[in-house]
Amino acid sequence: MADFILFMHGDAPAGGDDSAWPAYFAKLRAGGHFEGGSAIGDGVCIRKGGATPPIAAQLTGYLRVQAASLDEARRLVEGNPVYEAGGTIEIRELPRSGGG
Repeated sequence: MADFILFMHGDAPAGGDDSAWPAYFAKLRAGGHFEGGSAIGDGVCIRKGGATPPIAAQLTGYLRVQAASLDEARRLVEGNPVYEAGGTIEIRELPRSGGG
């Protein structure tokens, strides 16, 4: 199994159905895929020197899941309230590094 992060974008035309989250989380947990997640609040970008870009304002939350492949991670998005409302879900693999 690989680790993936699902970034929810705040672009759902219908806004999403917040009451659908518990059922979606239950589905992920029942399949042994759910590893955690959270809404994403305000913040800043920092760097040691030079100008910094603005924060990625379109990101509103994330979920960490385990899946056998990117294709399986794509299937795990079914039922996600943001996705079902027409919003964007960005899926990124979290490669295992040798350092930790």
